[in-house]
Amino acid sequence: MTRKLVTVTAGLSNPSSTRLLADRLTGAAEEALADRGEKAEVRTVELREVAHDIMNAMTTRVPTGDLPGVLDDIAEADGVIAVTPVFNASYSGLFKSFFDVVEPGVLDGKPVLAAATGGSPRHSLVLEHALRPMFSYTRSVVVPTGVYAASEDWGAGESGGRELAERITRAARQLAMLATENAPAAADPYEEPTPFTDLMSGLGR
Repeated sequence: MTRKLVTVTAGLSNPSSTRLLADRLTGAAEEALADRGEKAEVRTVELREVAHDIMNAMTTRVPTGDLPGVLDDIAEADGVIAVTPVFNASYSGLFKSFFDVVEPGVLDGKPVLAAATGGSPRHSLVLEHALRPMFSYTRSVVVPTGVYAASEDWGAGESGGRELAERITRAARQLAMLATENAPAAADPYEEPTPFTDLMSGLGR
């Protein structure tokens, strides 16, 4: 079976450490799904490329440009990877604005892997103090392992690189598990029962 993943990255430069982390998480999630016998269909969304559309939707409540397609993909996704740079000890304004224009209920029950990048390890608390509460509010199922990458993680030698890789692998496996177990439940046969009069009329035939 093919599982749809959407990776949302709010990096503002090209290249960016935020996109780098997003790509590593996406690759790890694809591998984790393959280990479970599942294929992955992936779309990576660079929010800076739809920034004007996001701002227009904030003010008009009408998605335009490429944004409707992005929102449709989010709604259809089996799992979402959301990565933001840290600004003022929180997620970026662009990142928050995007999720503000996602329709209420779309993320309800959807597995989300939350991740962030920043200049200092001190900002790692953004995962628990900002990202997790935001996605809990949208009733998403946030994977237990959040991933934070500081500047030093990208060139910190073997130990630092190994620790980041381990966090990425663990979070990706948790996302794959939730995405594969998030299939729609079977319809309840008692949700629309056959009327009693119909049952009785059938007995007389």
